[in-house]
Amino acid sequence: MSQKQSRHLSILLFTLLLFCEGIFSKTEEDEGVKYANKCEVCKILAIELENRLEETGKTTDVLQLQYSIDDTKPKKKKEYKKSELRLLESLENVCDRILEYNIHKERSDSTRFAKGMSQTFKTLHGLVNKGVKVELGIPHELWDKPSVEITNMKTQCESLLEDYESTIETWYFQYQDKVTLQQYLCSERALKGSDDSCLAEITPKLKGETGDSSKEKDEL
Repeated sequence: MSQKQSRHLSILLFTLLLFCEGIFSKTEEDEGVKYANKCEVCKILAIELENRLEETGKTTDVLQLQYSIDDTKPKKKKEYKKSELRLLESLENVCDRILEYNIHKERSDSTRFAKGMSQTFKTLHGLVNKGVKVELGIPHELWDKPSVEITNMKTQCESLLEDYESTIETWYFQYQDKVTLQQYLCSERALKGSDDSCLAEITPKLKGETGDSSKEKDEL
């Protein structure tokens, strides 16, 4: 092999090495994807479960826990809102509620995970409604489908729920009137010793959420 050929081969190999390094060193953020971290997952799980418990806790129903053939023995009764049944019904499919969220990429912290359409997609939908052709590389009917970040967060939520189900049960029966689920589950247990700063971040309200957009400032 001549010196010239050897030099060309070296350049080719170096170029190939740089190309491969560029492919394999790309992070999810390089591709425009930033998955939820454990703090964000725990935060959303706590919010959704407490919201679900608030919904199921409005009833005054009483459960009969014991039945007898005759009516001489008193039947045990328990308020539904203090029962294990309420907890089980509240936990059922709670992580599915994450699919109602969207990514608000105009925000950089945990508030990027929020319900409601992002400002970016509001603008894009507005352009389409005005007849402007907008190409995003995906069909228009898929614009409002859960993104990969959202479906990934749902999967993480299910794993976290499985790992800490007994912790949630203890909070429900013993501590829910004393401390929030975010503090009991996230700060004091699931995130103990790690960064839990996302718990203090508050998602700004979107216009139209209160029905009075004139008084509501859009922080986007």
